[in-house]
Amino acid sequence: MNVELIVIVGPTAIGKTAVGIELAKLVDGEIISADSRQIYKQMNIGTAKPTVDEMSEISHHLIDFLEPTENFSAGEFGRRARMIATEILDRGKHPIVVGGNGFYIKAMLEGLPESPKLPE
Repeated sequence: MNVELIVIVGPTAIGKTAVGIELAKLVDGEIISADSRQIYKQMNIGTAKPTVDEMSEISHHLIDFLEPTENFSAGEFGRRARMIATEILDRGKHPIVVGGNGFYIKAMLEGLPESPKLPE
């Protein structure tokens, strides 16, 4: 990916969200979550999702958009996150990637080879 990104990484519950929100306020940014569990609706315990109040302060992307029964891959995350980062840049804002899943971040920054679909 050939754009400048701010990436905040680390384990769950160390304050990445708070840092990301404060930074987004300073640089006119939007947050792209790189957490493999925050993507799922209803998975609130143990995921340290941003609160409704926190998400109302700064635009957040890739949080609470899938049902827990839906499949999602790191490759799909990478494609969506790159598209969202481009849209954020097109709006004149700064994408800030926040999360603890290194594989998702790698998929976003470097892409992953296509793999065959697995049968149900």
